Amino acid sequence: MQRVFITGASSGIGAALALSYARRGAQVALVGRRREALEAVAAQMTHSAPVIYDLDVRDRDALHAAAHDFLSQGPVDIVIASAGISVGTLTEEVDDFAVFRAIQETNLLATVATFEPFVAAMRARRSGRLVGIASVAGVRGLPGAGAYSASKAAVRAYCESLRVELHGSGVKVVTISPGFIRTPMTSRNPYRMPFLMDVENFARHALRHIDRGTSHVVIPWQMGVVATLLRAVPDWLYDRVAAGRERKPRQGE
Repeated sequence: MQRVFITGASSGIGAALALSYARRGAQVALVGRRREALEAVAAQMTHSAPVIYDLDVRDRDALHAAAHDFLSQGPVDIVIASAGISVGTLTEEVDDFAVFRAIQETNLLATVATFEPFVAAMRARRSGRLVGIASVAGVRGLPGAGAYSASKAAVRAYCESLRVELHGSGVKVVTISPGFIRTPMTSRNPYRMPFLMDVENFARHALRHIDRGTSHVVIPWQMGVVATLLRAVPDWLYDRVAAGRERKPRQGE
């Protein structure tokens, strides 16, 4: 039986991945801030009994304690750092600095803290998957999303560094960059979202790539094509086009 540790499991991508693994018969650790939401996800798991850890992933000590508790019950095969927040930010609004900090701590630093307790045990077993959830928003900076784009670009770079560090160890680092996925997070976006994918469909594709140990994948694949083209566009042209794009609302907007 696989054992899977997932942060951000109370809704969206994290919950969909957790339910997909539970249907496989895996024992899943559900990690998130909202106990009631985690219990609602757990109630849908009829194939195996999950373990619930209600905590804020920015609390490194609490996150490590949960990880060590789950490890004490048996080897862990897959760790998915899915916790994330997205909200618009503007550098000129000095009050947004706290939001910048919260996004970096949740999206980037909590990914590091999630993986930390598991690396040594996976190295010793010469097997395991560490899965970071990045985003196509990290491919190029988006107006009004400086904090989010920066955090997701950093997640991809961090996971790539970790992948190289663990090369040959038997431990695979998988980076998944979602495009637009139908979740509570994207429901607040006021702009057009091309290739919008249902979260259950996303989870099916994600599990296949985690099984394979794919280094990096964009889901859906159409957004992977878009991401490749965006990366190749000259800065002067990208700036001109992106400057007119509708931005993500700030808190309270």
